[in-house]
Amino acid sequence: MEPNRVRTPAAGERTLTGVAAGPGTATGPVAVLAPPPTLPERRPRIGDPGAETARAVAALERVAELLRGWAAEAGGAAGEILEAQAAMAGDPQLAAGIGERVREGLPAEWALDAAVTSYQELFRSMGGYLAERAADLGDVRDRALAVLLDVPMPRLPAPGHPFVLVAEDLAPAETARLDPGSVLAIVTRLGGPTGHTAILARSLGIPAVVACAEAHRLRDGVPVTVDGDRGEVVVRPAPERVAAAARRHRRRAVLAESAVGPGRTADGHRVELLLNLGGEEPESAAAHDCEGVGLLRTEFLFLDRRTEPTVEEQRTVYAELFRAFDGRVVTVRTLDAGTDKPLPFADPGTEPNPALGVRGFRIARTAPELLRRQLTAVARAARDTGAHVRVMAPMIATPEEAEEFAALARGAGLTEVGAVIEVPSAALLADRVLQRVDFVSIGTNDLSQYTLAADRTLDTLPDLLDPWQPALLHLVGRIGAAGRRLGRPVGVCGEAAADPLLALVLVGLGVTGLSMAAPALPAVRHALAGHSLRDCRDLAALALEAATPRRARAAVRDAADPAVTDL
Repeated sequence: MEPNRVRTPAAGERTLTGVAAGPGTATGPVAVLAPPPTLPERRPRIGDPGAETARAVAALERVAELLRGWAAEAGGAAGEILEAQAAMAGDPQLAAGIGERVREGLPAEWALDAAVTSYQELFRSMGGYLAERAADLGDVRDRALAVLLDVPMPRLPAPGHPFVLVAEDLAPAETARLDPGSVLAIVTRLGGPTGHTAILARSLGIPAVVACAEAHRLRDGVPVTVDGDRGEVVVRPAPERVAAAARRHRRRAVLAESAVGPGRTADGHRVELLLNLGGEEPESAAAHDCEGVGLLRTEFLFLDRRTEPTVEEQRTVYAELFRAFDGRVVTVRTLDAGTDKPLPFADPGTEPNPALGVRGFRIARTAPELLRRQLTAVARAARDTGAHVRVMAPMIATPEEAEEFAALARGAGLTEVGAVIEVPSAALLADRVLQRVDFVSIGTNDLSQYTLAADRTLDTLPDLLDPWQPALLHLVGRIGAAGRRLGRPVGVCGEAAADPLLALVLVGLGVTGLSMAAPALPAVRHALAGHSLRDCRDLAALALEAATPRRARAAVRDAADPAVTDL
């Protein structure tokens, strides 16, 4: 393992390393996120338990209302995350937990803190999606505590000039409301490459470095250069470094205007460049220069609801998106939920390890009609609009599961059927999976988690979740080779596709389509246009031979065209 470290490359400079989480470079003064409110040292006695409980619940209701308002303003993936957080604030079980602790003698503030801490410990012990939600719940607690104590809520710095935001970690409510015009870059001490901060930073086009162990040593006003491609933060950068970073930033801005059109390598080999979408506004999403949607996350229709959306509700939402993309392909991923993303209307029961339990396509084992209704809605929306629709199931682990899903989807009237490969067993038998479906898409985030046995929600193992891990790349190569042999498309819909250098490696490994957040499209398109398919295969060979992800990245960077590596 290559841990975070501090190195001094030039006189006066100091370089901190972390995990690359949002591509791009930026230089500016540090502004540190203020710490959350804390409980007073002295705990008062309570009078009326009912009044104390009501005070805490009212504070949570105020937070929920605030979060819902922000969600409506943000829309898209950010809106989904904030809506989910608002639902947590309004959870009656949380209110019941607070009431129980008030009856034991705790004032509202302490009861709130104790109840939230208890739920956080439970979520973290369950792993997976619920472990990610522990931090979100902590932010709900901090905001409600601010209401109860009558102190300012956690909020972003406002120094009056653009700044580099530095924090222990960022809650979704903070990240989703970032203004790219003010926040030049993000640096956090915690977090990982697949967490909320990284995903939202990429969607906003803000350079970001997470899991930077020395971030807490940075102070307000100190100038830093953040390199979100290399995962580096240079403290008090030399003038020549600042100038180089500014040139890279300008080149990226030019690319956003000039790198347009379908994805192609220098020798004309086609690579689909697609969007990852959730609940974004359809017309705005469709305005991006892309060849369609490579991943439509449909969870936004299902999560944090008490009842399942009807076929007609789903059909309406899908049809609106299909019409917006007007002939371009839209790849729909069926519901990826389960015990780790609880649905009251599809509860498989208690599981000791939800990340390894009933999730993704496995929901069909306990709630088969839920999947059938979703497929019916997608098929009807496709028929209504005449759209080019593909559908794929998450968490396919065996060729038999791929065959079962294909039969269900085709039975509903859908003609292009695929599987998301994010389980090593499916990667190892990719040729057999591809014999049963029309295409596959690789979910690199979960495939990393399951291949390296590293929970993607842990802040302590970011190096194991690095998409440059050679073991992960070997599995991608195996899937790509199967696709070439059978003449079937192989896409990547994980966060790895947004890295221009890694995109070259993926294409060299046999990937035919890359799906990512919109801000990443120009740089990836430019990288492909500067390299032939043979170049990509040579770069892939270098990455596969490397002993560590850092060495893999360095080897490819050294061998690639400088016009790409200096972006």
